[in-house]
Amino acid sequence: MTNISKESLNVISLKKNPEMLSTVTDYIAGIWADENSRKMYEDCLSHCFGEGLPDWYVLVAGEKIIGCAGLITNDFISRMDLYPWICALYIEQDCRGHAYGSLLLEKAKKDAGDMGFSRVYIATDHIGYYEHYGFEYIGMGFHPWGDTSRIYSARL
Repeated sequence: MTNISKESLNVISLKKNPEMLSTVTDYIAGIWADENSRKMYEDCLSHCFGEGLPDWYVLVAGEKIIGCAGLITNDFISRMDLYPWICALYIEQDCRGHAYGSLLLEKAKKDAGDMGFSRVYIATDHIGYYEHYGFEYIGMGFHPWGDTSRIYSARL
């Protein structure tokens, strides 16, 4: 397991660093997309440069991206009355176990708060992870493809 001091890690906002569009898109699509959904990520990330939502983040150690997350209006879930959503949280396998994901969560929460939101939401199947970072289970949501996910909320 890679153990890097949190102080040496940097969370980078794509919205504030548009020159990184290709790099961030390749990373996030490489983690989350298959050949059918890559265009969706390319389109979504290339349209994050206006005011407000969405924004996408990468966690960088030196020159290497070791994680990502997004702050979006809806995470393909039935509860469209709830937003913003933190999505696509990922930490490289060899970097897990050091709470690096908390840096991405905190950045997304801070940005959402700065935009005037009082809560953020996450749709996930994980139980026991997000609770460590101030999230509470609030119910189930339904995806267009028929699956369900647990919905968590955190007060900002």
